[in-house]
Amino acid sequence: MKILFTANSSFNLVNFRAGLLRALFDAGHEVVALVPHDEYTDRLKETFHCKIVEFKLDRRGKSPLRETQSLAQIIAATRRTQPDAIISYTIKNNLYGGAAARLTGIPILPNITGLGTLFSDRGFLAGFAREMYRIVLRNAPVVFFQNTQDRDQFLKAGIIAPDQAYLLPGSGVDLARFTVVQMPDRARRAPVFLLIGRLLWQKGIGEFVEAARRVRAQYPESEFCICGGFEAPSRAAVSRRVMEDWVHEGIVRYFGKQMDINPIIAQCDCVVLPTYYREGTPRSLLEAAACGRPVITTDMPGCRDVVIDGLTGFAVAPADIDDLTRAMLAIADCGRTKRTMMGRAGRAHIEENYDERLVIQAYLNALGRLGHPASTGVPVVSPE
Repeated sequence: MKILFTANSSFNLVNFRAGLLRALFDAGHEVVALVPHDEYTDRLKETFHCKIVEFKLDRRGKSPLRETQSLAQIIAATRRTQPDAIISYTIKNNLYGGAAARLTGIPILPNITGLGTLFSDRGFLAGFAREMYRIVLRNAPVVFFQNTQDRDQFLKAGIIAPDQAYLLPGSGVDLARFTVVQMPDRARRAPVFLLIGRLLWQKGIGEFVEAARRVRAQYPESEFCICGGFEAPSRAAVSRRVMEDWVHEGIVRYFGKQMDINPIIAQCDCVVLPTYYREGTPRSLLEAAACGRPVITTDMPGCRDVVIDGLTGFAVAPADIDDLTRAMLAIADCGRTKRTMMGRAGRAHIEENYDERLVIQAYLNALGRLGHPASTGVPVVSPE
């Protein structure tokens, strides 16, 4: 089969879809990647044997002209490459890929990696996007979801039919790559907290920094690290100037955007993601738990399922600095032995529920259902 992948960055495919790309190549399929060019595009081509078709996309843009041009690009690329199937990720790629699929009659397997403000915002653009989803996904044979809440909202809104909805364990995690790393044995008691994510305010970065100040008041030697790339300047994005001020203040260490997050996780005692954005299932939490680290995240769709509150970490109220501080202090108070036990419980939870092989097999089976023998057997992930 020839399969057209599309996402809002090359980084997205390299970092989150590597296992699936390798599995498809190993099975003899041809992969074409329709993605914006970034520092990971060459790696996508050379390591994963993808043919690259550059896609100009403003991830956060709202210009009708530019969005129309992006839609026209994806339709033209689909007609030119003539794939047997389209696999899409992220909102704009799902919408525009879905439109191209309907116009060309090519089946699409979209992955709903999170809803953002799609259902919480009552404005025109969110309503327009919901209606577009209803139109472009009408004939999609499978729509993948990463958590039950997102799936249920699509079903309740009548955007898709029940027999289209398939539930995945997030993006899954490569359990061979992300293995348990011994908890750091520090002379001092104070832990190191790490936040991994795009530098957006809705990821709870401001709350993380304020909670860090409060924790530092009780544990002066504790450390707070942030790992992630800057977004295009906007009100939603944390600016370089703000980050520089935090670093100069000495409240955070900034590691930038990392391709290999393993060494960074190994240095920390707990991974924190206090997001109040509608995530799919945050990969950073899956990877941290797989490495044997307790996690703190918000009681939000996509996040709450990753943590077993009090056993593998803590779930806190979104946008609640007091609750976040309480959880971070609980991690600091419990000591290395208790944190190690929480990390082991987290690893067991990931092994049981979030193995990347489940995601890969679900895609292979979905492709097989299109009439192309990508795999045999019944679907691993069944509609509920």
